[in-house]
Amino acid sequence: MEMLGAGDPERIGAYRLLARLGAGGMGRVYLARSDRGRTVAVKLVRAELAEREEFRARFRQEVRAARRVGGDWTAPVLDADTEAAVPWVATGYVAGPSLERVVGRDHGALPERTVRILAAGLARALSDIHGAGLVHRDLKPSNVLITIDGPRVIDFGIARALE
Repeated sequence: MEMLGAGDPERIGAYRLLARLGAGGMGRVYLARSDRGRTVAVKLVRAELAEREEFRARFRQEVRAARRVGGDWTAPVLDADTEAAVPWVATGYVAGPSLERVVGRDHGALPERTVRILAAGLARALSDIHGAGLVHRDLKPSNVLITIDGPRVIDFGIARALE
């Protein structure tokens, strides 16, 4: 998590930005809070992508698809404005380190029992994702967050709807 920079907006939609969570090929992700106090993650797409109608159409489709997944094993989509000058999507904030951080930096190899529990949770997550008609296409350790309730799969930015 990083402090907001001079070029970062103060608000996106109804959300007050608190910090930067990260950035990727599609845009930046911010930690934000609603007026009612709910903590969320808001992904703001890159301005140059927002200018391309082909991208906007894909973004609209992916937001609709991600809304169908729910939130048992993923971060639920709470709000979005796919028609804004710069489109964005808000999801529930998932507190927990990524699997990449847990294994790569913090703890190293996990005990067998932990791996089995993690694998079972990921299998349930993928079942829910596929049941909603999606293929994630970027399932990797940095897109799996470890929480007290089990793993959560995040970042549906390049998900595709099943044909």
